[in-house]
Amino acid sequence: MVEHERRGWLDEITWRISRVAMIMVAIIVIIMMYEVFMRYVLEKPTIWVNEMSLWMGGWVYLSAGLYAMQQRSHIRITILYDIVPQWLRKVFELLSTLFIVLFTAATVWGGFNESQDALINWERFGTAWDPPIPAVTQPLILVVLVLITIQAVSNLIMDWDKLGHGIEMDDEMKAEVEEMKRAQGISDEDIALGGK
Repeated sequence: MVEHERRGWLDEITWRISRVAMIMVAIIVIIMMYEVFMRYVLEKPTIWVNEMSLWMGGWVYLSAGLYAMQQRSHIRITILYDIVPQWLRKVFELLSTLFIVLFTAATVWGGFNESQDALINWERFGTAWDPPIPAVTQPLILVVLVLITIQAVSNLIMDWDKLGHGIEMDDEMKAEVEEMKRAQGISDEDIALGGK
């Protein structure tokens, strides 16, 4: 995958968070392998691996949404987006960003007190290991949601001049198109001559 270029301080923060999340996936795999070894080879299962992998997996999931927003890889109905005029594409982008801002405001408004209580009371998971997963994860959801919203607004500002000019093919798409042309024996000259 070819990553979207990083522009601005927020893209840099998002990029760094995504790299930590990538490392966390490897750590999850390692601790799960450790659990398998301890449980089935030494017959001494751990009490912490399952909860730790859930905890870290939640962090990875949250940061994946932030990374997807920075990469502009969120869901878009391109068939509709491509057939409307440029000014309407900008309206779509404005509305999309507005809905993200409204959703975040409503979620933070509705979830702030519960997250604050979980953090202040250091709410725990309720298992044998009893980690403070709710105490950390509930506030983290709100923080990441705010970061995703700031990233969406940043994307809108950074991409405003490019909006409505059609979809540019990234390097990966260009390579796939070239591969399809080669497989079908079509050259650029054939295309220029109208397929003759």
